[in-house]
Amino acid sequence: MSANSNMNAQLEHLQSRYVGTGHADTNKFEMIVTQHRDSYASYVGHTSLLSYFAVAQNESVGRARFNMLEKMLQPCGPPVVREDD
Repeated sequence: MSANSNMNAQLEHLQSRYVGTGHADTNKFEMIVTQHRDSYASYVGHTSLLSYFAVAQNESVGRARFNMLEKMLQPCGPPVVREDD
């Protein structure tokens, strides 16, 4: 029983430390939005990846960065409206 409670404590610590790890109430939409935002943040943060996307889209690096930052606001469209019982 001690090993199970220790594992749960470690999981809670991980989830409190890193926002993108999710929790029991995370739905599919929230998880996908987090994944897309993390991807865009990585693309913007790594200059070589950003340059690659800029060349592939035939845009300047600044325009590619701006477009990716804009996509980070709602990467998967508006949130899904859920009906609560």
